[in-house]
Amino acid sequence: MQQQKKRWRPLVVLRKNHEIKYQRLSAERSWTQEIAPPHSKSPLPSRKFQQLDGGSGVLDREKLWKPPSNRDFIPCAEPSLNYKPPAELRGYLLVNTNGGLNQMRAGICDMVAVTRIINATLVIPELDKRSFWQDSSNFSDVFDEDHFIKALANDVKVIKKLPKELANATRAVKHFRSWSGMEYYEDEIASMWEDYQVIRAAKSDSRLANNNLPPDIQKLRCRACYEALRFAPQIEAMGKLLVGRMRAYGPYIALHLRYEKDMLAFSGCTHDLSSDEADELRMIRENTPYWKVKDIDSREQRSKGFCPLTPKEVGIFLSALGYPSNTPIYIAAGEIYGGDSRMADLRSRFPLLMNKEKLASVEELEPFTNHASRMAALDYIVSVESDVFIPSYSGNMARAVEGHRRYLGHRKTISPDRHDNFLSEHMKALVRLFDKLEQGTMREGKNLSYRISDIHRRRQGSPRKRKGPISGTKGMDRFRSEEAFYVNPLPDCLCRKGLPIPSANNSSAVR
Repeated sequence: MQQQKKRWRPLVVLRKNHEIKYQRLSAERSWTQEIAPPHSKSPLPSRKFQQLDGGSGVLDREKLWKPPSNRDFIPCAEPSLNYKPPAELRGYLLVNTNGGLNQMRAGICDMVAVTRIINATLVIPELDKRSFWQDSSNFSDVFDEDHFIKALANDVKVIKKLPKELANATRAVKHFRSWSGMEYYEDEIASMWEDYQVIRAAKSDSRLANNNLPPDIQKLRCRACYEALRFAPQIEAMGKLLVGRMRAYGPYIALHLRYEKDMLAFSGCTHDLSSDEADELRMIRENTPYWKVKDIDSREQRSKGFCPLTPKEVGIFLSALGYPSNTPIYIAAGEIYGGDSRMADLRSRFPLLMNKEKLASVEELEPFTNHASRMAALDYIVSVESDVFIPSYSGNMARAVEGHRRYLGHRKTISPDRHDNFLSEHMKALVRLFDKLEQGTMREGKNLSYRISDIHRRRQGSPRKRKGPISGTKGMDRFRSEEAFYVNPLPDCLCRKGLPIPSANNSSAVR
């Protein structure tokens, strides 16, 4: 315990300086309401190496941390003049969320919109307790339940529990069709009120289309996600504390290092692992019933750009982009597969690697430990507030954080991995470069830095419209190929300053 105190004692002073205490949270401004990136301390000392823009010489240190231009885009998620409070409520919607924290977040926000479409009363959703993480947390343990209800009062009616008189009422359990639009919910689902007072949505993820929905429905999704769905006060306070402690080191990178056991088992990515480790991951995949794909060729996955970067590859990547060795890096992740030995190469390049456990004491983290969703929420807060966010894999967390950072002013997000045709080509290019390094046919230096910097020059979170489906795709593959709504809320919830807000009669489809 004494060693542990030495590890975090210098940061305890920051609690006094920032005056971050649980009981003070209600009087403080929520971190989710900050539109401009927070003021940071003096930049770290500069050194000579490759620049992000492909130049060379003495680093213009501001370029490493400067966010892309937001081109005057600001949040515009307010409803139109024709928007009215909920009326003529016909029944109650129960929701079973599924997946990890960020999959559940998106599902909850979609169900808020569905509730509005079908004229229902939403009962506070049930969080997934059966997923890989086996988290027993309820909604109020992770989110601010009262704020959620109050913030949505003009949009949908939300109650904490189903009325007692309906406890034994006949209810329909329905798997809502994936990526469905207005007609499906207005016709097929709303017609169920003729026979039922209660409808239970068996799943919440990807139940609502990304595009071609009325502007007011799209804006409601943004209000639900970025304004109503606030974390519980205890989580917000702890997240704010961690952000303050990271800022004591100066501007920092939040690295979503998706190299946990469940991720590798699910994706079948075993590059640089031992045969015993590969067998362990294969067994996990085979024994997880709801993971449908069992037989995966790891080499093929990696060659297509579908695997997360290894910690070693992340170190090479950050060095090539120009970040100096004394850059503070927050590791937003669970337990890294392989532990300290797997992190050794990254740590040798960037010794200032921090995480929740290094920034806070055991006692401070005790309310969150053994609850995966609460721990993930802390990583989410530190990642959204970081000066630079870099995900090693395009999972639910990476997509959710990227979308939130776009909404808050297009904060700098450097993304080496995405799952569409254009961007996965870049990931495949990275894989080929890493392979050349491993084979000894290329060395680290100016050439590698130029190539990696050039690939990522336009991939730093600047404003752009949400990408539609890949040309030629049909059916469900067409919807799967679209960029998810919560990755990029432009154009639906972001408008140029000074320009008129689009009419509610206009389509919000991305073309």
